[in-house]
Amino acid sequence: MEFPATRLRRLRRNEALRDLVRETRMDPATFIYPLFLCPGEGIRREVSAMPGVFNLSLDQAAREAEKAAAAGIGGLLLFGLPPEKDPQGSGAWAEDGIVQQGLRALKGAAPGLLLVADVCLCEYTDHGHCGVVRKTGEAYEIENDASVALIAKTALSLAQAGADIVAPSDMMDGRVRAIRRELDRAGLEQTPILSYAAKFASSFYGPFREAAGSAPQFGDRRSYQMDGANPREAMREIEQDLREGADLILMKPAMPYLDVIRAARERFDVPLGAYQVSGEYSMLQAAFARGWLDRDRAILESLLAIYRAGAGFAVTYFAQEAARLLG
Repeated sequence: MEFPATRLRRLRRNEALRDLVRETRMDPATFIYPLFLCPGEGIRREVSAMPGVFNLSLDQAAREAEKAAAAGIGGLLLFGLPPEKDPQGSGAWAEDGIVQQGLRALKGAAPGLLLVADVCLCEYTDHGHCGVVRKTGEAYEIENDASVALIAKTALSLAQAGADIVAPSDMMDGRVRAIRRELDRAGLEQTPILSYAAKFASSFYGPFREAAGSAPQFGDRRSYQMDGANPREAMREIEQDLREGADLILMKPAMPYLDVIRAARERFDVPLGAYQVSGEYSMLQAAFARGWLDRDRAILESLLAIYRAGAGFAVTYFAQEAARLLG
């Protein structure tokens, strides 16, 4: 049966009716807000490439957490800037690591928020790669199995410190299975794994690397992150992570890969989210600064595209603003 355009126009004649018939909906409870934790006190250092995003000491992060909870945001995604780095990234699993400290502090500051801990080594290694590097002269290789052992160790440390969800973002093969095994052995069977199952090697990560101090000191990450030309490979990666024990799936980036989000939604009946990454955020901020886009409308439209493609939740630096606009 046809649905005449005139009837649709009648249904859009006022805001209440538009809300009633809207097919895709967003709710602040489905937003996850990233925070970058750093040592010190009273520190709120803006990231030059990401206006409005800051490196935060724990006292400042607690204030952000309280505001996020008051806005109805669902959770926080925590990254850490350690005071020191080494080739193994040992700060990632240290009991007094910056994110471990942050988890304990934020539990008290905003008890209603889900605390999601990013699990990777790139912020903690002095070379900036996501795993253990074997380097011979100018040539280097990422040692997958050695990296997986340290990533699993990191996930366990973060879960023991209070993470509600651990989120491996390294893209090493087999890391979900290793993490699930370590968590179960420690009696943490109820801690879910949010896997960055389809993380593409992307130019849109540049501003994040300033925020997290994680730029590679040599080479790039294309040997372990995915080729953007391979959506079918992404489906295989997701399927593998689900078999290994992932509970939720995260796609990254979002905007340049909406087709992959849609394909994953159609194939996998699991909780699925997408990360509106730093480059997407900074690109919009640059347009706002020049008056090229309407800020409020563009923020919501950019997020709506992610949900319309099939995501059920979104990691976004616009979480606070978007929550306000939706409220």
